[in-house]
Amino acid sequence: MSKKIAFQYNSKYPSVTDLRKKAKSRIPKFAFDYLDGGTNEELNLFRNENDFDEIYLKPQYLHVAGDVDMSVELFGRRYSAPFGISPIGLQGLMWPNAPEILAKAAAKHDVPYILSTVSTASIERIAEVSDGKAWFQLYHPTENRLRDDILRRLKDVECPVLVVLVDVPSFGLRYREIKSGLSMPPKMNISNVIQAMLRPTWGIKTLQHGIPSFATLKPYMEKGLDLAQLGQFMNRTFTGKVNIEKVKAIRDIWNGPLVLKGITTDQDMQAAISLGVDGVIVSNHGGRQIDAGESSIKSLTHLAQNPSYKEKIKIMLDGGIRSGVDLARAHAVGSEFNFMGRPFMYGVGALGNQGGEHTINMFKAQLYQVMQQLTLENVSQFPGRLI
Repeated sequence: MSKKIAFQYNSKYPSVTDLRKKAKSRIPKFAFDYLDGGTNEELNLFRNENDFDEIYLKPQYLHVAGDVDMSVELFGRRYSAPFGISPIGLQGLMWPNAPEILAKAAAKHDVPYILSTVSTASIERIAEVSDGKAWFQLYHPTENRLRDDILRRLKDVECPVLVVLVDVPSFGLRYREIKSGLSMPPKMNISNVIQAMLRPTWGIKTLQHGIPSFATLKPYMEKGLDLAQLGQFMNRTFTGKVNIEKVKAIRDIWNGPLVLKGITTDQDMQAAISLGVDGVIVSNHGGRQIDAGESSIKSLTHLAQNPSYKEKIKIMLDGGIRSGVDLARAHAVGSEFNFMGRPFMYGVGALGNQGGEHTINMFKAQLYQVMQQLTLENVSQFPGRLI
């Protein structure tokens, strides 16, 4: 009989739904809308979550199984669970010091945390608080000199995995952000000031940790930029799409594991393999870029059906996962590892410094229960339980 393992988390918030509700009550509306919203009518945002409901799993109750082992080996390292924390921009705006909170929790619980180029903590600081375990997601800069310097900094801190974002040839039209003033260039209007005043804990924490900024990009910015100039800098610095030649140049420079995030089609998968990329994260940017596309889980299901891909590259998923049951479903249709962004930000928004550890343990407890129910010993067995 399998031994029982207890995962400690706050029993008042046993689900992502509970964390989201609490976070919404603590984060100013303009910042919560930035976290929570999608592009255009937000149809693909909802598809990302709802399409998981079409995946069914079957138990084998009379099957004799040993102890549950959720650990997974990825790029030469064994992680304690088959999931990590997705990169999110402006994390410190949504909850003060969020990148450090999440990076520390991930390092402690041995799951990967990915820092975004446009997050609010620097490469060097996150490397320090994560004991060098944090991954990095690169928004490819327009200028190669800036790209090369960022890669140099990543090598200096011995970043274990580089993720290159490929699905932002243009910034999505997100109506919630446009209304709140968080599009580029950003602006604080009177409505946002009032919203901030209605969330005093957020305000106090922001004063303690300082006004959030693009910390990794600070060395490349002129001092004293106002908001309009900041918007111009961001548009100037990140204009232009990632193409095969740009990925090839990075592959030539970067000797460690290289992952492309935003792959959804056979054509792009084949290109990634031909470039010698080590892994892909199938993702539609959390439903924030194209509303007429399919959900991430639909794209992954299609790509994972091709056995020749899995022989050559790691296939991972980002988007729409809201429970341990969803993690199980993702593995059943072929994901080898999974990333979640919004659930962890809901966790930090709801519970502050405890939010990262709470959310990790919550997902571990949920996945562990599903594996016990299906009588599985490790995550590689999930495809055998797909109906």
